[in-house]
Amino acid sequence: MQDANAVKDRLHRLVDELPPTEASAAERYLEFLKDRAEHPVLRAIHNAQVDDEELTEDEIEQIREGEEDIAKGNVVSLEELKRELGL
Repeated sequence: MQDANAVKDRLHRLVDELPPTEASAAERYLEFLKDRAEHPVLRAIHNAQVDDEELTEDEIEQIREGEEDIAKGNVVSLEELKRELGL
């Protein structure tokens, strides 16, 4: 594993060499990494085990029903759902 200070020095050099058009993207990604490390929910999601269980027949049928509803247009917007829930 590389020394953390050496890695940070390399990151500083990379930031200095970035084209101006990529600065915002780099900033957003670094903020994401920082937030993921600090935010307990994001950290938990990142560290969660992969759910590798097979879907049950019931779950597969529920997915099919949902896909059919979407295909038929049986959907509501986020705004409509919020209204229905009183949010």
